[in-house]
Amino acid sequence: MTQATKYIFVTGGVTSSLGKGIIAASLAKLLQAQGYRVTIQKLDPYINVDPGTLNPYEHGECYVTEDGAETDLDLGHYERFLNVPTSQANNVTTGRIYQSVIEKERRGEFLGKTVQVVPHITDEIKRRVQILGRSGDYDIVITEIGGTVGDIESLPYIEAVRQLRWDLGKNNAIVIHLTLVPFLSAAGELKTKPTQHSVKTLMESGVQADILVCRTEHNLPKDLRRKLALFCNVREEAVIQSIDASTIYDVPNLMLEEGLDKVVLNQLDLECSSPDITRWNNFVHRHKNPKTDVTIGLIGKYVELQDSYKSILEAFIHAGAENEVKVKVESIHSEYLNEDNIKLKLGHLDGVLVAPGFGERGLEGKITAVKFVRENNIPFLGICLGMQMAVIEFARNVLGLTDANSTEMDTKSANPVIDLMEEQKSITDKGGTMRLGAWSCELKKGSIVHEIYKNNTIKERHRHRYEFNSNYKAQLETAGMQATGLNPETGLVEIIEITKHPWFVGVQYHPEYKSTVANPHPLFVAFVKAALNHKKNQKGVSMAQN
Repeated sequence: MTQATKYIFVTGGVTSSLGKGIIAASLAKLLQAQGYRVTIQKLDPYINVDPGTLNPYEHGECYVTEDGAETDLDLGHYERFLNVPTSQANNVTTGRIYQSVIEKERRGEFLGKTVQVVPHITDEIKRRVQILGRSGDYDIVITEIGGTVGDIESLPYIEAVRQLRWDLGKNNAIVIHLTLVPFLSAAGELKTKPTQHSVKTLMESGVQADILVCRTEHNLPKDLRRKLALFCNVREEAVIQSIDASTIYDVPNLMLEEGLDKVVLNQLDLECSSPDITRWNNFVHRHKNPKTDVTIGLIGKYVELQDSYKSILEAFIHAGAENEVKVKVESIHSEYLNEDNIKLKLGHLDGVLVAPGFGERGLEGKITAVKFVRENNIPFLGICLGMQMAVIEFARNVLGLTDANSTEMDTKSANPVIDLMEEQKSITDKGGTMRLGAWSCELKKGSIVHEIYKNNTIKERHRHRYEFNSNYKAQLETAGMQATGLNPETGLVEIIEITKHPWFVGVQYHPEYKSTVANPHPLFVAFVKAALNHKKNQKGVSMAQN
């Protein structure tokens, strides 16, 4: 395909956040399935330079790309749906926009001009939007505008969209507006006023929506679609229903039934064919029709907000479908775990994952959990901080180093089995300064992970400051905790296993970031399988005892 890159902008209605990321990812999937090269980017209106310094309670998890960008969690949806890596260019915040413009002003690049929102901030937004399109790698770029229409902080983005539509010309840029059509149970009817007012607000900024995607709990009747088309200046076929779905993985099929891909391609003056989503639907079928189930405990300290561990939860869905099992995830707050309740909380589980995180809160609970699963042969997966807690627990309770700790929690620890990386010790800025992005890891032959990955070398994504202290490696290995993955350049330990345990793996990296529908992460697939085997074995033991 040699035509100029086309642009699709997805904006949100004035009522609430409605799932723009899932709609964008679903549309991209349908376009990709017709042979188009598609990518998605997210423009976030907050002033943080990136989400790396945000508390997970504020904004959900921070997603990390191959090139080390700390980004919005929606980029995780993009990758999981499209199976195409994103990058720094796929997520832009207001903080990054202003930072770039101010740096240019300090260098004198504006030749003494008064620097203003229009044209300087909007020009920078337009430049960022088109970076991916000008790379020559994509036929279509979908840009999701964060926030909702009418927000003060979103106005520069909406203005940039208005200008870009004019700059790019007809059939080269369209706007999809996602709105809510609420159902009033007292009146027993759907109401279109919120959508009408949302479109009106968008038009006040000079932008006319080309397509409406209407979130709803009930089917939109034809007369209501006709009414929306009339009052919102769109074609009737461009009023798309987005009804509540049992899983986000149903949404591409729902959008296909509504003809969203056809309407989009028609408005972009591109050829339309029947998308081949056979592989996708095979996954959905396995996901919805499991043969059995397993229960896995997710131990963390942000469990009140599910988005805090979004990639982990989605990786379990992918791995569950691959194993044809339903993974029931039981969220357990580490802050409330102790020796008195640990058996009650964990004894019934088929597997335990100790989640990543930062800070001291809830750490002793995680260590107590690791001790319980180690001693009771329950399959264990520790990710990042979870792996570090496994090392500390082993050092304390097996090596006898009762004061073993991480210098993140105790800077004066006599036995810092987890320590700050040397190059991190002089860093004062928090944002974007950790070990980030994809790093290589060499696997030890004969190990669990070598069998899982079926490779000698892997590349996985990182997000951390503290590392396994290699001064304790020999002691730990003699006692039975093996370092089975090492970074070939630095020698840093990436993976630990306990050899006398049925399935005990801790990884310094974040495998969940690379799990997609098309390629479930092998570590999660193997962990779920180990949990299933544990369940079968426990059932066998129970029957034998009876």
